[in-house]
Amino acid sequence: MKMVTAIIKPFKLDDVREALSEIGVKGITATEVKGFGRQKGHTELYRGAEYAVDFLPKIKLEIAIDDDMVERVVEGVINAARTGKIGDGKIFVGPLEQAVRIRTGESGPESL
Repeated sequence: MKMVTAIIKPFKLDDVREALSEIGVKGITATEVKGFGRQKGHTELYRGAEYAVDFLPKIKLEIAIDDDMVERVVEGVINAARTGKIGDGKIFVGPLEQAVRIRTGESGPESL
């Protein structure tokens, strides 16, 4: 099993969710987060005062999947989240040692 973590722009969430549903992903966890990379934030005006916004709003997706779905999920996220502009996000793939469905007690790939 693998855990795919994707950081995307907030307005791309619905597109990514639809793309992953079409692939057969059964569940996604989405969290509103803030961060920066090469974008380095920006400045904004508020009531006449200029201030720096160092952390930009992003969405963090966590997707637990079976090993054979990794490439399809990564491609699906890339195709749905890409705008071609800086700040499109990142995808991280790591091992997932164990998963347990609390309701039934199922563990391993069956719990996903």
